[in-house]
Amino acid sequence: MRFIDKEINPKQLSPLNLAFVGDCVYEMLVRETLVCDANRPVNDLHRESVKFVSAKAQTEAFNKIKDCLTEEETAQFKRGRNAKVGHSPKSATDAEYHTATGVEALFGFLYLNGNLERIKELFSIINE
Repeated sequence: MRFIDKEINPKQLSPLNLAFVGDCVYEMLVRETLVCDANRPVNDLHRESVKFVSAKAQTEAFNKIKDCLTEEETAQFKRGRNAKVGHSPKSATDAEYHTATGVEALFGFLYLNGNLERIKELFSIINE
C-alpha cells in the first residue's frame, strides 16, 4: 500500500529521489515504534527519534541488515551510497553519511515498489 496511487518505476528515479522518500519512510517507522512503545511527551519522542535517524545510527542499522539483503536491495543501497550528495555532513563522517543515504534509498525503493512487508522485516532486524 502506498499513499498515492500513481504508477512509478523506482528503478528510473535517481538514488537521491529514493533517499528523499526513504528518509521519511524510515523516520515514520522510528516514530511509530516510539509512540507504540510508550505514551510520552513529544519532546521526549523527538529526542529519542534523533538517536535512530542520525547518519551514525543508520550506519549501525545497515550493518545489522547488510547480510540479509537481496542482490537487488544491495544494488539500490549502493546506488544511494554512491550518489553525489553535494555537501559534507556536520555530525557524521562522509562514510556514515553516504551509508545513511544508501539506507534511505533502499527504504524509498522498497516503499515505492509497495513492498511494505520487506520494509517491516528489515526494520524489525534493525530494531532488535
